[in-house]
Amino acid sequence: MTVQVYAHRGSSGHFAEHTRAAYLQALADGADGVECDLHLTADGHLVLLHDDDVDRTSDGTGPVAEKTLAELRGLDFSSWKGTAIPEEFGGTAEQLLTLGELLDILAGAGRPVGLAIEFKYGALFDAALVDAALSLLAGRGWAADAGPAALASGNVRVSFMSFHPDAVKYLAERVPAELICQLLEEVEVGEVREELDVGPIAGHTVAFFMRRAVAEGESLLDRGVAHLAGPGVDYLRANPEKTAGWLAAGRRFRVWTVDTEEELRLCLEAGVAEVTTNRPAEIKALLSGM
Repeated sequence: MTVQVYAHRGSSGHFAEHTRAAYLQALADGADGVECDLHLTADGHLVLLHDDDVDRTSDGTGPVAEKTLAELRGLDFSSWKGTAIPEEFGGTAEQLLTLGELLDILAGAGRPVGLAIEFKYGALFDAALVDAALSLLAGRGWAADAGPAALASGNVRVSFMSFHPDAVKYLAERVPAELICQLLEEVEVGEVREELDVGPIAGHTVAFFMRRAVAEGESLLDRGVAHLAGPGVDYLRANPEKTAGWLAAGRRFRVWTVDTEEELRLCLEAGVAEVTTNRPAEIKALLSGM
């Protein structure tokens, strides 16, 4: 079985995540596909950012949803990584990407490439983000029922992902199940408390709701609402019987985030078809030697 390698937010082990440089490097690394996260700006543009604020990945502060695209363009989204960007990958002001700009980059790859779009949500689902992405794709010639679901350029295959079960159910009403990935994670209270910097009561409460969402996501995979299973490495390691059952039922697996040889071997032994990694060149090299 040939394992597909997706670059997590681009080659984010090398350049700052979601930047032009990271995605151009991913293509240079030979990644079979790339993954991105989306947010809507205050003026309705789809931008590639993981967090709902710009504090961690730029020299600015504040929620993405309260900033216009022009305001975001004025921030530096690459220097925090500490990696010099080659001139051919663009200047600092060119590193923030919209979804449309990423599509242009992928269309120019000169070879087939996958695009895995993740819709990120907190507790509440809002259809506006999904609707905006589907509308933009339709404007680029994408149609859910058009064979391999490629763009008009012909080389970009699109799929969709979310941890939020409501987002997956909403997508299932609009695109084929084969293009939908239900993301799953192993929920540990200690990790939740550390990530959110909260006390034990709040940590247990958040973990309870997260586990309930995971259980609903598992049910959607059981019922075939989504045909792509997207577990984290820790979930894959902790739930071998469940993952084996989905594989036997014909589900395809896209596991995140696979950055080491041990994690890659775990995926290969489990029959995983796709891995998402911050280091596509290294993972491709490991695969060629296995």
